[in-house]
Amino acid sequence: MTALNSLDIAKPPAATRVVAAMSGGVDSSVVAALLKRAGYDVIGVTLQLYDHGAAVHRAGACCAGQDIHDARRVAEAIDIPHYVLDYESRFRDAVIERFAESYLAGETPIPCVECNRTVKFRDLLGLARELGADALATGHYVSSRALANGHRGLFRAADENRDQSYFLYATTQEQLDLLRFPLGEIDKTQTRALAAELGLAIADKPDSQDICFVPNGRYADVIERLKPGAARPGEIVHLDGRVLGRHEGVLRYTVGQRKGLGLSAAEPLYVLRLDADAARVIVGPREALGIREIRLRDLNWLGDVAPDALPEDGLDIAVRVRSTRAPREARLLRDEAGLKVVLAGEEEGVSPGQACVIYENARPGARVLGGGTILSPTARISTTSPDLALAS
Repeated sequence: MTALNSLDIAKPPAATRVVAAMSGGVDSSVVAALLKRAGYDVIGVTLQLYDHGAAVHRAGACCAGQDIHDARRVAEAIDIPHYVLDYESRFRDAVIERFAESYLAGETPIPCVECNRTVKFRDLLGLARELGADALATGHYVSSRALANGHRGLFRAADENRDQSYFLYATTQEQLDLLRFPLGEIDKTQTRALAAELGLAIADKPDSQDICFVPNGRYADVIERLKPGAARPGEIVHLDGRVLGRHEGVLRYTVGQRKGLGLSAAEPLYVLRLDADAARVIVGPREALGIREIRLRDLNWLGDVAPDALPEDGLDIAVRVRSTRAPREARLLRDEAGLKVVLAGEEEGVSPGQACVIYENARPGARVLGGGTILSPTARISTTSPDLALAS
């Protein structure tokens, strides 16, 4: 029997075709170069996701302009075939339009999750299969390992500061079985050192930071261009029912926000809820932000025990409700309304539209069991005004 190669595939590297997703950044370039050096049959693919004309000189973006040029240069330097695919229309339909609709609905979406779920993994994996590839490799900081059941599991990266499992929870089992993440066991410093060792011209290139299609973080401007006139002005209402002011559209606010409310009040006020149907922004004291229970939609499950087969007393888990927060202990339960996450302690700023990612435990390197989109967090404090109640 042929031994497994470094990608856990029972073929010699030279007989193993790998599509390397090349964004033009350091991480994906190192992945492609490492695979080439190891003797794999590597094909580089770069996706053009939006109009690169306006983004050629933008720092901190990806998948456009200069980045495509950088990916092409790396592919030439390591001597692999390289293709640029125009996925602009797919990206607009699957990611940008949904991003705008979600904000207008009073949510705070994560477009990177949707991009990975659809364009990058679903569509690009389809292309990889058409090219006869045995694997699709990316530069994400996350790990995948073979499981006893013949599938692959998704795990937090060794470098906790770079771990991107929060953005990849929606990867399906079918996708995960074909995906490989060669950087999951190293840190960024090692990656840059490898880029220099491999002679890559982009070794010192800055990391991408912004949402690629939102220049300077001004997402409201993007949404208003996509959906002109869709932002409705309305009232800013206190939790106790008092009208405190006016706003120009709920899309300009997010749960947990304190600055930029334009209110004069004796106490600090925070956005507690966005009622898009009534065009109201509901505010209140910080203690009203505390959340203990979360409901999810669009659940993606990667665990061994199916959600509908959970024990009656639930399952001990850990969850992450923001990409910048560490996993916190929780319990996954099923009741007549479906699945719910009960947190061991209160979390603030839990917003509909964000992801709740479920881990086996809170330890470093923990396995990702799945996750979903936060639907309706249940607040600890409700209001005497029934129509403003935060409880789901």
